Amino acid sequence: MGRPSHEVADILGAVDLPVITSNTWKLRTLYALSKCRTAALGGHIDRCDNPKCNKLHLSYNSCRNRHCPKCQGHQREAWIQQREAELLNVPYYHVVFTIPDHLHALCLQKPMMLYTMLFKTDWSVIKGFGENPKFLGATTGMIAVLHTWGSNMSLHPHLHYIVPAGGINGSGKWKTTKSKGRFLFPVKAMSKVFRARFLDRLNKAGLLDTSLHKKLTDRPWVIYAKRPFYGTAQVVEYLGRYTHKIAISNHRIRQVDDGSVTFSVKDYRHGGRKATCKLAKEELVRRFSYIFYPKGLCVSGILDCSEVSVRRNTSTWFVRKQGGCYYLLNVNPSS
Repeated sequence: MGRPSHEVADILGAVDLPVITSNTWKLRTLYALSKCRTAALGGHIDRCDNPKCNKLHLSYNSCRNRHCPKCQGHQREAWIQQREAELLNVPYYHVVFTIPDHLHALCLQKPMMLYTMLFKTDWSVIKGFGENPKFLGATTGMIAVLHTWGSNMSLHPHLHYIVPAGGINGSGKWKTTKSKGRFLFPVKAMSKVFRARFLDRLNKAGLLDTSLHKKLTDRPWVIYAKRPFYGTAQVVEYLGRYTHKIAISNHRIRQVDDGSVTFSVKDYRHGGRKATCKLAKEELVRRFSYIFYPKGLCVSGILDCSEVSVRRNTSTWFVRKQGGCYYLLNVNPSS
């Protein structure tokens, strides 16, 4: 893939950022992205150690922001390498939980609270179905990644989960799902539990009035589940596309005019067909700022069977706790 013709940083530099948002956290992010790899962030000099070359190379510093189109490649590869040692030699499922659009206003007003609710509720659903003997009867795990945007840069909060096809039973042994590889758990049943538990959290937080409750219960909530992955190599490759994915990359920008930007999108209402979307520069930056993660939110995590007692000297499995998350590091399903 060659060098992109247009960059997000150029668009950010062409608009009055304080007019777009007054939120200081979002402003700092926008400014960082607009100055990434420029003299404004300083730089460093490298000398080639080849005697035939011995040239000096000037490189400008990166902003390293989570939302920057220029900074995610290296961070993605580093993240993948860390995960490779932690993946299990079992099939995996891809499950997506989505917040209904009636809650988008609350997501903008209280993003930390709503996204934390989403993490906790989704994990309770997966964990509960896994522990139910009807479906698995074991404690499973997951890797979760939060995305807050859709392809057209609209607000679209949803969580991607990678879930192993099994878990650890009460005897400390690996147990495979009962569906014989066809599905993880029944998605319609999961959707009902997901809605009920999320509404309960909203009610306890004082955020659920009669009108909102009716809107949220008038239609079913959707949980999307893909067929399982086979082989850790496939899982790692897939994770690489999601863990450090950003709302819009420089390569998606097709054309930049005096007042507008045209970029490529996927029309998921028509089977993921490729299309283009044209927005005013100010509107593009406004949408971009809406989907920034709130300060302090951990947007990805790994949880597993922390309640089960383990022994590090067995080859069956063991856990490590870091940053409030439990990491399932090693499982031998045949043991």
